[in-house]
Amino acid sequence: MILAGNELNNLISQGVIKNSHQKFVNAASIDIRLGKTLMVEKTLIPKGVVEPWKGGEGITWETVKMEVGSCYLLAPGEFVLGSSIEMFFLPNNLSAEYKTKSTMARNGLDHALAGWCDAGWNSSVLTLELKNQTRSHHIILKPGMKIGQMIFHRHEDAGYFSYSAKGSYNGDATVQAGK
Repeated sequence: MILAGNELNNLISQGVIKNSHQKFVNAASIDIRLGKTLMVEKTLIPKGVVEPWKGGEGITWETVKMEVGSCYLLAPGEFVLGSSIEMFFLPNNLSAEYKTKSTMARNGLDHALAGWCDAGWNSSVLTLELKNQTRSHHIILKPGMKIGQMIFHRHEDAGYFSYSAKGSYNGDATVQAGK
């Protein structure tokens, strides 16, 4: 069952979602805002023989902090990681799903990767995988801007399958690269 209005207000009041406010509640979602820290992909050009990838390395990142009043210009085709201001404490009977705000999507911002948050995911901000899909326009990213929305699904207790028992991204207070 997807939660609506008053139930979403209750999630904020109960501390399931911290750093949010009831003014961000919509009919069946809660607006999510962009935090100050981005992880920007570093450009690497390999030289010579490259060893086969053994796992764990992934993309090389540079951390960029945006001050209030500043912005980051996301170039066409560029991919960055960001995070929500909001922190989540999902109980074992509540899962959530992230969707890009329609205005952002219409400007070419894509978040088509990991948008699902399993029951039991807690003490964490949401890491956002953001890509500019336009061919020739930059997208302005500002700290505090409404960037997406969370939809919450109530279900039976996840029990043994809870993210709190099996997940690896609990307790992330800021944007995280792949573990």
